[in-house]
Amino acid sequence: MVESDAHKKYEFKRTLEALRDKRGRGTELISLYIPHDKQISDITSQLREEFGQASNIKSRVTRQNVQGAIESLLSRLKLIPKAPENGVVIFCGAVDIGANKTDMQTYIIEPPEPIVSYKYHCDSSFLLTPLEEMLHEQKTYGLLVLDRREATVGLLKGKHIEEMAHLTSNVPGKQRKGGQSSHRFQQLRLIAINDFYTRIGDAASAVFIAIDHKDFKGVFIGGPSPTKEEFEAGEYLHHEIQKKILGLFDVANTDESGLTELFDQLGDVLSDVEVIQEKKHMEMFLRDLVNDTGRASYGEEQVRKNLQMGSVELLLLSDQLRKVRITIKCQNCGFEEKKTMTKKIGDEEYQPGICTKCGSNLRVVDSTDIVEELSTIADQMGTNIAFISSDFEEGNQLLNAFGGIAAILRFKTGI
Repeated sequence: MVESDAHKKYEFKRTLEALRDKRGRGTELISLYIPHDKQISDITSQLREEFGQASNIKSRVTRQNVQGAIESLLSRLKLIPKAPENGVVIFCGAVDIGANKTDMQTYIIEPPEPIVSYKYHCDSSFLLTPLEEMLHEQKTYGLLVLDRREATVGLLKGKHIEEMAHLTSNVPGKQRKGGQSSHRFQQLRLIAINDFYTRIGDAASAVFIAIDHKDFKGVFIGGPSPTKEEFEAGEYLHHEIQKKILGLFDVANTDESGLTELFDQLGDVLSDVEVIQEKKHMEMFLRDLVNDTGRASYGEEQVRKNLQMGSVELLLLSDQLRKVRITIKCQNCGFEEKKTMTKKIGDEEYQPGICTKCGSNLRVVDSTDIVEELSTIADQMGTNIAFISSDFEEGNQLLNAFGGIAAILRFKTGI
């Protein structure tokens, strides 16, 4: 994943985390999912109907909050003549902010993947499931199920399976016809099997080669034994596709239902595939660290200095990194200092104290997410970024042992 995509995914994840914590006092938080092809005029009409129906809500406060949220949505929709290509999601409602107070808040999100269906949802929390599913990698995998009678070729994109080709064979059964010798029959049968495997390989290769190599991550093959093993050993796929076989699985069906049966067995495997590259990055970093090559850097200050020098080849950031870089300034004498905080802290919550130079009060004048800060420097220096999950041992080690920030350097710097 290139730097911009990794950064967008991180920001999207942080946004969903913030929305997940929002709560209403009743069923008064509205989630509106608008696909690209949905007419805004139709949505406006429905919202006006919902406004009228909301007048039947018994609780005065809930009724006012729901109608207020609908009015806010209607005013926002006036500014959206047509939903963007991936659609748009609007969250609006009276959010409980404590101290017996609520605040009418609105959030507009353009999702990274197309919205499939229109949704109007009113509850005590925002509906985030459709967006959370988009966080999972939408990589493309090839699916192939086969036996000696038939074969089906498919593609797996996210959780969507699409059948691409279906083939049937002319392989004779195991019982020979009268008048044929057993040896001759077996020879003809083996030739027919080989021809069918060749046809399967050609058809599957044509489907898989047509996919952009950046999106195509590999092939899973299903079928009874020994068919799938024979097919793999015979190298019937194009040599570039053959190298991308990720596993063989026992499935009973080899028609379209066999693709679903194969997919059902891939849960843990797909999760493992997603972290393989992350594991490789961490193994490379740890190997450089243990061997003392001088190409491993960790810790916020060291990594920042190496980034600013342009010496970082790959910046490793934990996807659980939650820190901000604040700037503290004295308005009297101009003294300025930067600090890293473990969470976002506003001026009212954090009092930086007294200036040691002139005795005046210090103020927080800027607060930036540390990932945003480091990503900006990396982008300026042409440095790649990898976000590392903490779901595996090395990823957890990055977060807890190295503060969530590490780097593999282009050359030894001594920092």
